[in-house]
Amino acid sequence: MPFDSVQVARLGGAWGSMGALIASDGSAHHPYLQRLARNEEPLRDLSDAVHHICLLHGRHPGVIDHALGHARLGIERDWLEAAADAFVIERAFLVRIVAAAGPMPSTPGHAETEAATAAQRHAIDMLAQSDRAGCATGAAIALAMDWAVIRETLDAAGERLGLTPPPSQLPLAEETVTVVDTLVREGMLERAMLFGAQQLFAQHRGLWDLLEARASARNKQ
Repeated sequence: MPFDSVQVARLGGAWGSMGALIASDGSAHHPYLQRLARNEEPLRDLSDAVHHICLLHGRHPGVIDHALGHARLGIERDWLEAAADAFVIERAFLVRIVAAAGPMPSTPGHAETEAATAAQRHAIDMLAQSDRAGCATGAAIALAMDWAVIRETLDAAGERLGLTPPPSQLPLAEETVTVVDTLVREGMLERAMLFGAQQLFAQHRGLWDLLEARASARNKQ
């Protein structure tokens, strides 16, 4: 589950900056995504969400795979390798849900949505392929932390569609804390990691805002 402010304060140290960013900018606090994760929205809205999540994170190579190609330190590479292996399972589950959900629900302003999603995907790709040491890893860590609530949304959609979700194999939060604590001791890595994470969170928030607007537009039809 995502970290809350109490956990961030308890962890302290180097994780404090990243943990505080997760607490302030992470997807767990977006009201619309919370409703999706709690299975409170119509199936068409869950379907729309999984289609768009797939557009951003259903391709290979993805954020974590690209970041692995830029890893410079052993502990960084080990974490990214474990996360990349785990994300194979997540990606496969996401694709299964999209296939079971059928076509994306008809929504006014589809052309504008396509353009916005393409821009988000491009921004995420640029972050994941950045040559700035630490930036891609920061984006990958943000994705792994955000994925907790995203996975709840996928599970809700899967439940509606009769699919059994596989257990998540993503690295434990405690393991991620150790990696972050180690990496920020290496020169300028902390600033770059925080930048990568912040920008990834911003793209996710933009997606949830877009999905909420699309749901509202469908309700007005």
